[in-house]
Amino acid sequence: MATLVIMPRQGQSVESCVITAWEKKVGDKVAAGDILFTYETDKSSFEEKSEVEGTVLAVFCADGDDVPCLAPVCVIGAEGEDYSALLPKAEGKEKPAEQAAAEVKTEVKAAAAATGDALSAEGRMKISPRARHLAERTEADLSKAVPTGPNGRIIERDVNTLLDNGMLVKNTPAAAPVAEAAAPAAAPAAPASAYTDVKLPNIRKVIAKSMHASLSEMAQLTLNSSFDATQLMAYRASLKANAEKLGLPNITLNDMVMYAVAKTITAHKDLNAHYLADEGIIRYFEHCNLGMAVDTDRGLLVATIANADTMSLAALAKDSKSLAKSAQEGSISPDKLKGASFTVSNLGSFGIESFTPVINPPQTGILGVDTITYRVKADGSAYPAMGLSLTFDHRALDGAPAAKFLKALCANLENFNLLMAL
Repeated sequence: MATLVIMPRQGQSVESCVITAWEKKVGDKVAAGDILFTYETDKSSFEEKSEVEGTVLAVFCADGDDVPCLAPVCVIGAEGEDYSALLPKAEGKEKPAEQAAAEVKTEVKAAAAATGDALSAEGRMKISPRARHLAERTEADLSKAVPTGPNGRIIERDVNTLLDNGMLVKNTPAAAPVAEAAAPAAAPAAPASAYTDVKLPNIRKVIAKSMHASLSEMAQLTLNSSFDATQLMAYRASLKANAEKLGLPNITLNDMVMYAVAKTITAHKDLNAHYLADEGIIRYFEHCNLGMAVDTDRGLLVATIANADTMSLAALAKDSKSLAKSAQEGSISPDKLKGASFTVSNLGSFGIESFTPVINPPQTGILGVDTITYRVKADGSAYPAMGLSLTFDHRALDGAPAAKFLKALCANLENFNLLMAL
């Protein structure tokens, strides 16, 4: 019996996925577990494996197609088998499989590039809240939007398409310059330099838009401080020496910093918050949903450790390793890449002594973890000092509350043994 393969839904917020490459084509034999195609969301990539064995009878999408979740992608069955009854709006065996497949291809492409009306019967624009919010922030021209959502609704990806094509409300065609004199003779062409053009991946576009919005819409200010990391390093050395005996995961200095952040920030609510300017509110979180910046081959991702303030150091370290691994492999669920109330970004391993981390909106702050340097005390003794760089949104809080958090965090890190007793 033929099997219809549909585009999976990766997370509740994902409306469509882009097919990056087909590994099988029509007529190919497949076994259960064979990779049919690869696909990606804005921030993750996945492989779709066949659950059955048979022959690929039809393929409805091509490489690069943006396919709505749960839409038909291909059919697997016995060679020559009639599969038209599986397809949407098919009329069973009265309609040839080839004709039904052609109609499905048309429907899938129409869902990704619809030209339908985006107005309701009452004349109101049919648009999702996320799409409306993005359009208001970026001045995208919604009159030129091509709705691809259910029932002709404009969704977020439609607004992103407008932005990619420069369709803004304020844009007007530029007037052609008037020639006042004959153009001078063309100079000899200079030899071309060697270069390579690479198409921007989706994740790079998302990061670019998010970072530009962050810097252009927020009043960001960075405070720098440092603390004596002697006790922190000694505690970590003790954990490392006894990890196997105690059954502990590999606990890094970054895990310990994140643990201290989660335990400290709940007493500083202005930094454990979202600043929602369009709604005119600040959303304060009871628990710390800690964002962890992860460097991947595809770009920077921020994975979320939910309720980090309620976790033990070992549990937080284990969760952070699991999230980082799935993010670097490109298999992390999109639901694990949202909802953070505060973020930690560590560049200390690259020898960076101080930097200005950029806030991930709508969060109100982000902590940069710097490298360890050695400083000299008044008595001439040296000690390891770890730098911290706190960027905060001055719209949501002033410098004094931000400084108080940074001071409290440094104190907890200097006295990590006491923090563990709380």
